[in-house]
Amino acid sequence: MVELFGRFMTRRQLASVSGSLSQFAGVRSMVLADGLERGIRMLEFRSGTGLRFTVLVDRAFDIAECTFNEIPIGWHSPTGFRHPGLHDYEGEGGLGWQRSFSGLLVTCGLDHILFNDEAPADHYFSPSRKTIRNFIHGRVSTIPGKLDGYGERWEGDRCILWCEGTVTQAAVFAEHLELQRRIEIEMGTNDIRITDRVTNRGFRRTPHMYCYHINVGYPLLDDGSRYLAPIADVVWASHAGERYRAQGVGYNRLALPGPEFIEQVWQHELAADEAGTTSVALVNDRLALGFAVTTRKEQFPCMYQWQNLQSGQYALGIEPSTNHVLGAAAARQRGEMIMLEGGEYRAYDTVFSILPGAAAIAGAQASIRARARQPDDPYPPLSGNFLPLRQKL
Repeated sequence: MVELFGRFMTRRQLASVSGSLSQFAGVRSMVLADGLERGIRMLEFRSGTGLRFTVLVDRAFDIAECTFNEIPIGWHSPTGFRHPGLHDYEGEGGLGWQRSFSGLLVTCGLDHILFNDEAPADHYFSPSRKTIRNFIHGRVSTIPGKLDGYGERWEGDRCILWCEGTVTQAAVFAEHLELQRRIEIEMGTNDIRITDRVTNRGFRRTPHMYCYHINVGYPLLDDGSRYLAPIADVVWASHAGERYRAQGVGYNRLALPGPEFIEQVWQHELAADEAGTTSVALVNDRLALGFAVTTRKEQFPCMYQWQNLQSGQYALGIEPSTNHVLGAAAARQRGEMIMLEGGEYRAYDTVFSILPGAAAIAGAQASIRARARQPDDPYPPLSGNFLPLRQKL
């Protein structure tokens, strides 16, 4: 049965109190019509609990807005949700991606993540293409998708809100990769389920790197907000050395923004439970509200934490990744670059959860601590121990 407004109801009971399901929940299609966003197709989800989020069909089915009871969860940058037709992937020395960077979920890949990189292109067997040049976080997030379907599906007295689509990243004499994405949420719940499948549709071995840039903003991110994670080891920090404590912000408690704050990035080694899942959460005790991300360790073995506490850019990023923060060149050198054969695929199963109330926060914290107890020290020692990653699952 569906739980709505403090009452459990069957499908027929729900129908009896309304002429249309859309009064409570549903998925609807719309097109943005002004400014830099003009022309972008978007799907709006409402689960009936106060959770609302939007999916940008024309930006790789990424999640743009996300609110719970009108409280913003996702981060909006000054760039807005820019139309992909305005995007210049190679612009500004490869930093053009930063002019299209906004929203709760920005997908990074499909063949490259992290920093600028140039690699031999021998595996594509083309005399005209000697190298492949990749820039920050890859191409996929600004590729329009093909909408394969969306709507509401009843399974007995349960209602599933869903959408599904396909994003193709391809070039002649280069990669031909396909992302098939399905997003689901059961009506009356607060768990957004994202199921991705990245397939090499070509006939040449092709590199594959993948990362989710999951961005949380104010007011969930605020002075005193807590970062919870089953951290078995703190591996690396971008601000290591003399700058490690200089800005007065450690990894576990967040602070108010400052005009001269320089972004901080950490890589944590997370512990998984017996089912192979691991979770990270940002919680705001003042609001009694939290947001959690659950992934599978075998799919996303690495986790970064991005702290961008700069005035006007205020965000915290949760970033599950297939590879270490060392980047593509290191992945090749260490034998950790995923190479997909023709027809081969990788699957990714992720859950975004709203934690409404102190009890939900306490439950998530207990679950995380059962996997591993994170360091109490906001500036824990950095091990530099980048564990070997398996190329094949």
